[in-house]
Amino acid sequence: MRDGGALPDRAVVVAARRTPIATVGQRLSDVDVATLAATAVRAVLADVEAAVGDMPVADVIVGNCMGPGGNPARVAALAAGLPVSVPGMTIDRQCGSGLAAIIIGAHGLDGEHVLIAGGAESASTAPTRIAHDAESDAGYARAPFAPFGHADPDMGPAAQELGRVARISRTRQDAYAARSHERALSAVAAGRFNAELISVAGVESDDGPRRMTTAVLARFPPAFVGASARGYQGDAGVSGDDLARTVTAGNSCRVSDGAALVALVRETRRRGAPGLALVSSATVGCDPALPGLGPVEAVRLAIARAGVTLDDVAAIEIVEAFAAQVLAVTDQLGLSAGDHVDERVCSDGGALALGHPWGASGAIGVVRLFSRLVTGGAPAGSLGLSTAAIGGGMGVAAVFEVVR
Repeated sequence: MRDGGALPDRAVVVAARRTPIATVGQRLSDVDVATLAATAVRAVLADVEAAVGDMPVADVIVGNCMGPGGNPARVAALAAGLPVSVPGMTIDRQCGSGLAAIIIGAHGLDGEHVLIAGGAESASTAPTRIAHDAESDAGYARAPFAPFGHADPDMGPAAQELGRVARISRTRQDAYAARSHERALSAVAAGRFNAELISVAGVESDDGPRRMTTAVLARFPPAFVGASARGYQGDAGVSGDDLARTVTAGNSCRVSDGAALVALVRETRRRGAPGLALVSSATVGCDPALPGLGPVEAVRLAIARAGVTLDDVAAIEIVEAFAAQVLAVTDQLGLSAGDHVDERVCSDGGALALGHPWGASGAIGVVRLFSRLVTGGAPAGSLGLSTAAIGGGMGVAAVFEVVR
């Protein structure tokens, strides 16, 4: 599936909020995914009422990867106090789920309603899956991303393989991880997260970022030695290769809990409220063995559909699952070379510093664009780009324009 280009009456994000991001098993460990989403729903509804007045809600669309089933979006809509007439839809496009939900919502929005879309993940309360077969009822961590006959790596080994193939050194990965933490710490100190954050269960701030230098990061041991994205051990092309020992816990994201949602209205109904208009989007497939490369073609297609170039974009948010993955993408897009990474990329840090609540992270990118561009005072016409790599070999990207 590939999403379309510009809409004749564009959908505009007029409110964007997120919960704090907490490491799995820690400060939000008792909060289920529907409660996380409902908290964000209430916050964006209050914001949109202040921005454009009272409008009926058309739908609540929530991306989620590992929840309990039962349509958490519908549960969240009711828990947030919405009328029983408001439906809900939960979608799973793995780490792109939150951004995909926003794109789907934008294309399904009519001119009379507001639509709430984004993502939520509670890794802490996700159920254990049980594989029923003739041998045993063994628990498993995740469903397959690809069928038998295709590569189906876990994301860590896939990032390690991508780092090897793209020749992303340990030094570069650690430097990028340190950059993420440093920039997020600066954002916290300057209060740049304040307007987007909402309190949940008494938690008011993110677990990250942390004071991470390259010297500290250099102490972390390799995390995936001998694990190949091709799904087997002892690959002769990997063993003994320094480039196969570069991904560590320090230059990888933390599994996390959190939610991020936005409110969408048609441009003709925004009543002068500033926001982010969806200009174009794209969702593409790529080799399941190297899913981290998915954003490359998704970004190229979304940019082409928008009729612009990357040089025209003021702010870029990439879901930072792994430093190796981000750098492989930015290298191919001409956004990094050697030790230099374009200043527009995750200028306030990203998932390496804050954490990665899978189903929410794509939507967190849009919330961050809203803060950077709309709240930050960027002029009308400024462009923002949000993108994510997706397990199973996919990428999603969307281009937004500031309207005032």
